[in-house]
Amino acid sequence: QKYKTYKNKLTKIMRHSKMDHYSNLLEDNKNNINPLTACSTMDAKSFYGARQRTLLALVPEHPEDSDADLSDNDDLIEDPDYHPTPAEVAGDSPFESLEEEAPSTSSSTTQPPLKKSRKGKSTLKTVSLEETGDTPDPSSLFTDEMIKHIGHHTNLYSAQELGDPIKTSPEEIQDFLAILLFMGVFTFPSLEDYWHYDSRFDVIADIMPKKRFQLLRRYIHFNDNHQWNQSPDRFYKIRPLFNMLREQCLLIPSTYKHSVDEVMVAYKGTRAGSLCQYIANKPDEWGFKMFCRASSSGIIHDLLMYQGASTFFNVVLSEQEQTLLLGAKVVTTLCKTIAQPRLSVVFCDNYFTSFNLVRDLHTLLGVKCIVTVRPNRIGGAPLMTDKELMKRGRGACDYMSADGVVAVKWFDNKCVNLLSNACGIMPFSAVKRWSKESKAKIAVPCPSLIPAYNEHMGGIDLSDMLVHLYKTPAKSRRWYFPLFGYILDLCIAKSWLVYKRDCGLLNEKPLCLKRFRLAVAHSLIKVNNSPPPENQKYTPRPSRPKPQPDVRYDNMGNWPLHSEKRGRCNLCPKGVSRNERNAMFSCVCLQTRNALQHTTRSKVDLKALVLLH
Repeated sequence: QKYKTYKNKLTKIMRHSKMDHYSNLLEDNKNNINPLTACSTMDAKSFYGARQRTLLALVPEHPEDSDADLSDNDDLIEDPDYHPTPAEVAGDSPFESLEEEAPSTSSSTTQPPLKKSRKGKSTLKTVSLEETGDTPDPSSLFTDEMIKHIGHHTNLYSAQELGDPIKTSPEEIQDFLAILLFMGVFTFPSLEDYWHYDSRFDVIADIMPKKRFQLLRRYIHFNDNHQWNQSPDRFYKIRPLFNMLREQCLLIPSTYKHSVDEVMVAYKGTRAGSLCQYIANKPDEWGFKMFCRASSSGIIHDLLMYQGASTFFNVVLSEQEQTLLLGAKVVTTLCKTIAQPRLSVVFCDNYFTSFNLVRDLHTLLGVKCIVTVRPNRIGGAPLMTDKELMKRGRGACDYMSADGVVAVKWFDNKCVNLLSNACGIMPFSAVKRWSKESKAKIAVPCPSLIPAYNEHMGGIDLSDMLVHLYKTPAKSRRWYFPLFGYILDLCIAKSWLVYKRDCGLLNEKPLCLKRFRLAVAHSLIKVNNSPPPENQKYTPRPSRPKPQPDVRYDNMGNWPLHSEKRGRCNLCPKGVSRNERNAMFSCVCLQTRNALQHTTRSKVDLKALVLLH
C-alpha cells in the first residue's frame, strides 16, 4: 500500500516535470522501494509543487541607509532629519496637508485596476509607511520597567504594613494585570463572583486564587510613602507611574494636527479631598481632571494632571508664561513637547483660548491654531452682534483680522466665534442643515475653518470613548487605584489605535478593541505559564458544583443514569458505581437503601434508613 501511494505521487511528478531519473528509479526498485530514500532525492518544491506568492516590499525604516537612489518626487518634509528654512516655512501652509490627506474623488488620482500576473512572475506590492519609528505595542507603553517598579513598591509597602513582604514578582504582577484586563471585558457584580462556585469564571479563576488576588489588590503600591516629606506633588502616590507613561507617549510619532482638551478619571470618594473635581457634560462628571494633547486619530501624546495651584510645580515657566491664565498655561505647556511645532496646528475649545494665546503660540513656539473662543476673549475685534448676524439668516458670517489672526463669527443654530492663524474663511463650503420652514435639509454656507475644526478636534473624545468601552474595575478605598486603572486602559486603547493604523497601511483587517484586549491578556498569561513536568502522574479533577437543596429534595427527575467514568458511592464506604442521580451529579450504588437519598433533608435520618436496611 505504501508502494502504491508513492508510485502515484512519483507518477504525477514525472508527468509534469518529465524527469527520467524518477522513471528509472521506479522500475529498478519496484519490489524493494524505500519511500524515504526515494523522497530524499527530490526537493520540497518538486514534491509539493510551487505556489504563486506575492512579495511584500516595505519601505526601509531609515531611508538614508538604503542604496537605492532617491527619486525626484521625494518629499523632504517627511524626512525626520530635515529642517526647513525660514523661507520654506513661511511659504508652506499647514492646512494644505489637511486637504491633501482627504480621499480624492478626481479621476487623476484613481489608480487603474491591477492586471493579473503571468505564471512564473512575481508581483511586487509596495507599502509606504506614513510615519517613521517603531510601532508601539502594549509592552512598549506599559513597559517591563513599570511592572518591576510596581512589584518592588508593593513588596516595600506590604513589609512596612505587615512586617514581612508578600513576596510578589514581576511575573505575578503580569498575571494580576491580565486578570484586570479580563475583568474589563467580562463584568460581574462583584469581584468575588469570579471565584464563587455558583458563578465561577475559569478564565480568571484559574490564573490566581481569590485570596492572593485580593492581597495584591490590597497592597499594590507605586511609590514609597516615607519619601513624601511634604512635597507639593499631591499625586505623589501615582506620580512615578504617570511619568513613565508620559515618557512612552512622547516617543510615539504624531501627525501635524493636535487637539488639547480635558479628561476626567471617574472617582466619587472623599479620600482625595479637593483633587476630586466636577465637570458637567462629561461621561464621568466627578473625578480627577487631566489635560491631554492628542493627535486627530485619538493617540494621546502628552498628559498633565490638575492639582490646583501646584499643577505646574515641576514645569519650568518663564516670567511671561507665569502671568497667563490656567487654560493658556496648559496649552503652552503641552505644546512645548511637539516635535515639529512650525508644521503643526493645534485645536482647542473656548475653555483654554484667547486672542493673546493664539498670537503668542505662533510667536514663541511657531505653533498655529484654529480654536473656538468666548466673546469676551476675542481681542476686541469689532464684529457684528449676534442679533445683527441672525437677521441676515442662517449661514451669515462676519470676520476681522489683526496681527495675522482672523476672528470669525458664524451663525448656524447659534453664533459661534473662532480664531485662526492657520487658514482663513475661503473657500466657502456647504453643509446640510434641517429647515423647519421647508421641512427638508438645505445647504448652508460655511467658512473653511469650521469643517477643519470639526474634523480634527475630536481626538481626546475618541480616546476617552475607547477607554470607557472596556474599563478596568477600579472601585476601591484607595483614591489612586482608579488612576492606575486608567493608565492600563489608556495603554490598551493607544496600542489598538496604532495597531489599527498599521493594519490599514498593510491592507489587513484589524481585530476589534475587545479581541485586541483579550489577546493582550492571554499573551500575558502564556508568557508566565511554564510547561507541566514530564513526570507528573496525577492531575486533580475540578470539583463538581453542589446542587441547590430545593432542587435536590423535590423528588423530581432523580433517576439513575449510566456514566462512562466510575465514581465513589456517596453512601457506601467502599462502593464504586457508574450510576449517577439525574441532575444531582452524585454517584450511588443501585441498592434499595439508596432510594431515599434525595427525599429527605436530614443527614441523620438518611443514615438511620441505611442502617435499617
